[in-house]
Amino acid sequence: MTKVEFKMPKLGESITEAAIITWFKNVGDTIEEDEMLLEVATDKVDSEVPSNVSGVIEEILYDANDVIKIGETIAIIKTDGSKILTSKKETKAKKEALKTVKKEQPKASKRSRLEPIASSTERFSVSNTNAFFSPLIIKIAKEHHISFEELTRIPATGHEGRLRKSDVFQYIEEGRPYKFAQPITQQDPTAYRIPQLNFDKGKGKVIEMDRMRQMIADHMVYSKHTSPHVTAYVEADLTNMVHWRNANKKAFQDKYGERLTFTPLFLEAVAKAIKDFPNINASVDGKNIIVKEAINIGMATALPSGNLIVPVVKNADTKDLKTLAADVNDLANKARENNLKADDIQGSTFTISNVGTFGSVMGTPIINQPEVAILALGIIKKRPEVITTKKGDEIAIRSMMYLSLSFDHRVVDGFLGGSFVRRVADYFEHFDVKRKI
Repeated sequence: MTKVEFKMPKLGESITEAAIITWFKNVGDTIEEDEMLLEVATDKVDSEVPSNVSGVIEEILYDANDVIKIGETIAIIKTDGSKILTSKKETKAKKEALKTVKKEQPKASKRSRLEPIASSTERFSVSNTNAFFSPLIIKIAKEHHISFEELTRIPATGHEGRLRKSDVFQYIEEGRPYKFAQPITQQDPTAYRIPQLNFDKGKGKVIEMDRMRQMIADHMVYSKHTSPHVTAYVEADLTNMVHWRNANKKAFQDKYGERLTFTPLFLEAVAKAIKDFPNINASVDGKNIIVKEAINIGMATALPSGNLIVPVVKNADTKDLKTLAADVNDLANKARENNLKADDIQGSTFTISNVGTFGSVMGTPIINQPEVAILALGIIKKRPEVITTKKGDEIAIRSMMYLSLSFDHRVVDGFLGGSFVRRVADYFEHFDVKRKI
């Protein structure tokens, strides 16, 4: 007997992983070559995967809903090199018999699954209680503007109540009978309900979102839905920092071979403030708050396509200005050239967004989940300001900036949020003009 490693097969170009929907066989079951072994889901399609050998299932290495990389071993099949069934004729005969059984099934069954057809005012009970929807089901739902709530109403015929592609298309073909149905369960009369409004979206050039824009849109909507956003604002005088940077940027580049932008200076100050207020460097896990040990600062960066991405400077609090500048320049160059790797954009614990780069005075940023806060930095603008000197109050030209911190009010209260953003502004304002490079 020979043991054969059954690997997750390649399912298409650009697909690197797939989720297991269900196994059609259990350990100890026999299987023949080309017989379906399992069903998997990718972001493009649900697929049934056949066995490439005949034998006995000795081991199943992963469970349903596990996400597996292409090429990984997912099962062990013990085989003697011959098919379990006697001949191809028997296999063909079984397939023909199966077709005959399917043809003899009453056609009314298609309708009976959804009987009775609901009117727009009829109530419904949840049919599909399985909360997992495959990427293909979600894609179809988006294309047909079907909400997750409506998906749960569709009768499911898959394994363990799983909703299949055919279920959704049949539901659409029958006119989406439960589209406007109301739940049987009593709803809170004070609860907010999304009104069913038909807006005139107007006419014009239609531009389909690319995949990244769709992901950004989903991420932003999810963040606003998940975190109750509150934004605190402070104003900072960056005159000392601006003068020092302008006086030293050429010498810095000559000495270290790196451009000295404001971003590494901002990262340095933000990292210090995070160490002063570590609870801002956190995420939420149900009823638990996870305060991160590492300080990894993401910096929102524009791509050539116009989309935004957030490369991450890891362990920013442990790096000197030279290293921070090198990391910032490297990540910015990779972003411009579309060469960022997966590791470059993972693991952030806090994010900054320099909206001043585009001339914005200030911004109200959306939290980069699963973080609990994000800092927007406005344009550095010269303005006449009243300052206190040894002579008293005087009007002087100062380089001013607005800072705005959006934070998750579930776990960050006004005191923490306001104190943190004020501390960042203090580090900006008290920059040491005598600092050596």
